[in-house]
Amino acid sequence: MDDDSPMTRWERRTEVPLAIGSLLFLAGYAVHVLAHDLPEDAREACFSLVMAIWAVFLVDYLVRWRLSGQGRRFLRRHVLDTVVLVLPLLRPLRVVKLYDSVLRRRGEPRLPLYSRVIFYASLSVLLLGFSGALAVYQAEYKAPHATIVTFGDSVWWAASTLATVGYGDVTPVTPRGRTIAVAMMACGLGLLGAVTGSFSSWLLQRFSREGDEKPPGS
Repeated sequence: MDDDSPMTRWERRTEVPLAIGSLLFLAGYAVHVLAHDLPEDAREACFSLVMAIWAVFLVDYLVRWRLSGQGRRFLRRHVLDTVVLVLPLLRPLRVVKLYDSVLRRRGEPRLPLYSRVIFYASLSVLLLGFSGALAVYQAEYKAPHATIVTFGDSVWWAASTLATVGYGDVTPVTPRGRTIAVAMMACGLGLLGAVTGSFSSWLLQRFSREGDEKPPGS
């Protein structure tokens, strides 16, 4: 039987609007950070849009907390939601969840488990990489002795960090930039572990099937 609790109904109603809001949040933040030639009023309008969408995220979080009836247990059971509220740049990852929900609503078969892990991890890397590159660029490009002075530098740094390569040719020098770097390193390790573990499990399953299919006495 499907869960028809007030919290579940709220999440169903807000799923698509919040996913769209997540993308608008990322777009508004990107314009605010990258469009240096825009008039100051336009940049401030983008920042206002970002803050307004973050306020919507906060309202959604508080409503779900209230509807859950879990009190403080809600914080322990929804750690990721709390982290995303504090670090709004991770909010676009909601699109990953939305994709799965859309397939369920339409009654379409979902991808096999291993394919879903790789698909979700790949999409998460793209969103995290772009968001992290924006955040680090904003923190670094005006800092004294900075090595990340263009958005291209920031994208290169984000890619090498998420891939756990870390060439060290460009590195954050500000406390804020280094804090973002630590978070991205942790995300990169987690995503790499998920993909590697899923691929290894798929290989073992394939080899096990091939072994079971061998004729007796071969």
